[in-house]
Amino acid sequence: MAGQELLLAANQRGQLKVTEKTKGDFVSDADVAAEAIISDCLRSRFPAYGWVGEETGAQPSASSGLRWIVDPLDGTTNFLKGLPHWAVSIALCDGETPLAAIVLDPAKRELFCAERGKGAYLNGSRIAVSDEASLNAALLATGLPAGGRITYLPHSLEDIRATMPQTAGLRRWGAAALDLAYVAAGRFDCYWERNLGPWDIAAGLLLVQEAGGRVTPLWADRSILASGSFLASNGRLHDTVETYLNQSR
Repeated sequence: MAGQELLLAANQRGQLKVTEKTKGDFVSDADVAAEAIISDCLRSRFPAYGWVGEETGAQPSASSGLRWIVDPLDGTTNFLKGLPHWAVSIALCDGETPLAAIVLDPAKRELFCAERGKGAYLNGSRIAVSDEASLNAALLATGLPAGGRITYLPHSLEDIRATMPQTAGLRRWGAAALDLAYVAAGRFDCYWERNLGPWDIAAGLLLVQEAGGRVTPLWADRSILASGSFLASNGRLHDTVETYLNQSR
């Protein structure tokens, strides 16, 4: 339902009310409406579960460590510019551990889902990470901070300087949930980023793990969901790529 509402809003995006939460970080009526739809659906069925939504913030669990972590529209800037690369991301987590995940790409009609211990799927068919073992032939993805979120810009630029000459290419597409889903589906061989929100990545992390990939924090003493900083890969390239990434703070 939220996906259909977002598709309708995408066709009328010129009429949306858009505000700037921080410099370069936008939210529209579509984000808010989609989160309300998801919240109403999930919280009416699971009232005891906690909630973390990008637009509505955190509300603790009433009786357990279970919580929903939701981004109703990952890739808002793409959405507002008419670029058909954005997604809905929903994860059920037990503390820091994702148990179930959905990443929906309405524009491309792709639904990625996973359940811990039961594999990852795209439109009902099982998916797996790539088996690429040569960095020279690998396609990597990353993100660059924009607007006011430039704390780790020097780190990111150093990452690109170090990795790009070693690879077949580097992509920055502006939707973390889909970057992770694409690692899970074998479209990207590795993806890393810093300083994201838990709603950006919770679902995608489980997709990668259940597709046979590997995910580690960039800083060993900080959890991925708390720091928003990680490397996700097909596993075979993980240690190699990690050596090129700036892990200072």
